[in-house]
Amino acid sequence: MSLPSFQQLMFPILVLACQRLDEVHVSRIEEELAKTLRVSGEELGRLVPSGQQTIFANRLNWARCYLLKAGLIESTRRGYIRGAERGRDLLGEGVREIDVNMLARYPEFLAWRDRLAIEAPGADPDVPERAEERISASFEALQADLSRLIVERVHSLSPAFFERLIIDLLCRMGYGGGRLDMGKSLGRSGDGGVDGVIKEDILGLDVVYVQAKRFAQEKCVPIREVRDFVGGLEGHRANKGVFVTTSYFPSTAYEFVTRVSKRVVLIDGPELAGLMMHHCVGVRVKEKYELKRLDESYFVD
Repeated sequence: MSLPSFQQLMFPILVLACQRLDEVHVSRIEEELAKTLRVSGEELGRLVPSGQQTIFANRLNWARCYLLKAGLIESTRRGYIRGAERGRDLLGEGVREIDVNMLARYPEFLAWRDRLAIEAPGADPDVPERAEERISASFEALQADLSRLIVERVHSLSPAFFERLIIDLLCRMGYGGGRLDMGKSLGRSGDGGVDGVIKEDILGLDVVYVQAKRFAQEKCVPIREVRDFVGGLEGHRANKGVFVTTSYFPSTAYEFVTRVSKRVVLIDGPELAGLMMHHCVGVRVKEKYELKRLDESYFVD
């Protein structure tokens, strides 16, 4: 399956942590969830823009951070967690999904989110970090804040702008040979269930269709929207489609696209922001810093 969003990972992480009486290492969680969710090796190998971490591990860390802030799990020591009583109580209610909206019932989570003091995922505030780790943590926090601002700004603008943005982004990523004239927005009327199209070759023999839907970040995309998009691809006799949203998809949507004959990619709000930052769409470089360390091989007498 495609990589689940960090919100979709919160429930399986909580289940795994609460199933054990003792602590569990985060690396073990990553291994077990990759198998349970049947994430392909190709998807597991995808890296964040910095190249220092896989996207899957990054999303696991964010999900773990959110659960910790809500008091659903506990950090026993660096790199280890265990289920908290509050987490077991929540599972006892019969929930099957956990998202940010659900975490808002806990005052500790609301206080943390309102402060916007997002810590580096997995960092233990009780253990002094080395300077290099603090720099990395600050960078991750700035990236997370920028990601949030990007999604909020995109959501505030018109659907037509969102459609053009997605076409610009996909062309910047190399689709259509990187040429903007190979992609176009179809508009809101008579689009047959799609919002844009990108020709992958000059004759248009291979085409990617695009759907762009703006939803509030805490609102899940209805599965019917994904089904309608796949139906729209059928109407255009298309085999490839990209569905982009400012919010997130339910797990059923990812399961659905794996069963259809079309090649459909789902991009949620955090991934959209990450792609925009990586390909410099809607953002610009403000400063560049180089972190240097001593070259021990030089200082040899």
